[in-house]
Formats: sequence, C-alpha cells, structure tokens
Amino acid sequence: MSATDFWKDPENAKYINQKYESLRNEIDTWEKISHDVYELKEIALLSHKDESLGNDIEEKYAEYLKNFRSLEFFVLFSGKYDRNDAIFAIHAGAGGVEAQDWAEMLLRMILRYCEGKGFRTKVIDESRGQEAGIKSIVVEVSGNYAYGYLRSEAGVHRLVRISPYDAEKMRHTSFALVEVLPQIADDKDLEIKSEDLRIDVFRAGGHGGQSVNRTDSAVRITHIPSGIVVKCQNERSQHQNKDIAMRYLKAKLLKLEEERKGREMKEIRGEFHSAEWGSQIRSYVLQPYKLVKDHRTEYEENDPDAILNGNISGFVEAYLKWNSKNSKS
Repeated sequence: MSATDFWKDPENAKYINQKYESLRNEIDTWEKISHDVYELKEIALLSHKDESLGNDIEEKYAEYLKNFRSLEFFVLFSGKYDRNDAIFAIHAGAGGVEAQDWAEMLLRMILRYCEGKGFRTKVIDESRGQEAGIKSIVVEVSGNYAYGYLRSEAGVHRLVRISPYDAEKMRHTSFALVEVLPQIADDKDLEIKSEDLRIDVFRAGGHGGQSVNRTDSAVRITHIPSGIVVKCQNERSQHQNKDIAMRYLKAKLLKLEEERKGREMKEIRGEFHSAEWGSQIRSYVLQPYKLVKDHRTEYEENDPDAILNGNISGFVEAYLKWNSKNSKS
C-alpha cells in the first residue's frame, strides 16, 4: 500500500485496502480477547483479598465469553485454502427454462451473500438460457476467507415450487449444481506441462452492438490428460482471458487431486460411495410449505425468501461446525 503507484489501479487499490482493513480488524479483535483474558485473571487474583469483586468476575466472564464465542467462527477455518480467494460455478440441471431460472436464482443468492461480506466478484464465463435464466456461469470471488465461507455451497441444490413458466400452475422440482474452488497463486505440488494443454482462441460472444468483441480474444484451454475444459471470454484482452482461464484450470485440477486422495482414504476405511446427481446437499421448498433444509447438517430455516436474498450465514456456520466435527472424527 505504500508503493508510489498503488493508486494507479483504483479498483485493485480499493480491494487491497478492504482486505487490509479486514485483517486489521481480525487481529484487533483477537488482541482485545487476549487483553480481556488477562484482565479477568487479574480480577480473579484480587478477589482472594477482596470478596466484593466476585460479582465483577461473573459479569466480566459473561461478557468476555460472549465475545470469545463470536470468534469461534474463525477457528472453524482450518482448511489449507480457506483464507484464499475462490471461484464458483453454477450449472443448470435437466429441465430447460425452469432449471435455468433456478440457476440464476442461486447466482443471485450467492452474489448477495458475497456483497454482504464485502467480497469482490467478477464473471469469468457465462452461458445464458434462450428464454430466461442461465445454463452455466463461472465467477471469481476475491476477499479474505472467500473460499472458507463459500465452500459450504458446493453440491446439488434442489428447488420445489409452483413454476411461473407453467400455465397449469403445477409444482416442479428443479436442480442446479454449484462448484466452489479455491484460487491458488502458485502450488509447487501442482505441475501443469505445456504439452498437456490445448489452447484455442475464438471470438467472444455478446448481446450485439458495441459490446461485441470483434477480435479472437476468448480463450479455451483443454487439459488433455484429465479432459477438463475451461474458458474465459469476458475480458477484452486475449492475454487476460488466458491468465484467468489458467487460474480456473489450476483450481479444478487441485480439486480433482484432493477428491482422488479423499476417495482413496475412504476406500481404505471402507466408506466409499459414488457421488450421484440426485444426492442434493440442500432443498428449498416454496410449495406446499416453506422450508430450506441442509441435508448434511440437518440445519433448516423456514424463510426461503430471506435465504434466496443472500441471508445464508446460518447454513454456512452450521456447515463449518459440521465439517470440523466430521474432520476430527
């Protein structure tokens, strides 16, 4: 921040400043807790000489305990990449416009949550539905603990509602898949050989008019050994699109390797079960009753409108506690 050219890129400078403030506030809070513990200890020692301090101890203890429990959330971020920026992708399931509309509802929910956390978001790639909604979208998220907060959303999300696209007002069930990946700047354990990559460039799509890119700036990268394909077309520069696509590819390969190791460990312990599309992590029921339930943690709330408006903190915290407990066991 003290560099002379720091403010030449105002958007990036604002983001770094926000990240600094977040880290500074976190450190200040922990230092205050440390001071509170020391002060409580001093009062306890003095209470042996002055019994009237007993009430002070109880009051201080209740206050400090409340403050300390509010920080338990940060202790739950124990994953290697929890502090990192993130990339999330949403893919509509089978069902045409109904599923695509549900995918866009999920996008709005997660973007609203990110906005509330002060995270910066940028669309990498997007494929919109012909009538409404989105077929798929990939978004970069920058912010302190972005991956730690968002990884609770990874999996299949199920919606039950009366479809606004059905003239007969029948109840429909829709699915959408959310992927959440950590962004990694440089992982020595992850080596990508140039001969394993096929890089194609093409003209980026648009809605017409001045926004259409008339050069071959969009980039598609295929990782031949794994068959993973990533693309980015939202930047004007081919170089920028390639850099972003490579970050996305690294994140997907890292996730693939972690999943492979996880499957091997579960097979050794005799716990392996193949993942299937129907094994949703969360259900959002709007009809005939209102309920949002996470099937991993059993946490539920009965205000779907608030949840779909980005108020998912309860589900995030419940997942982190559940995941921490299961990791230890």
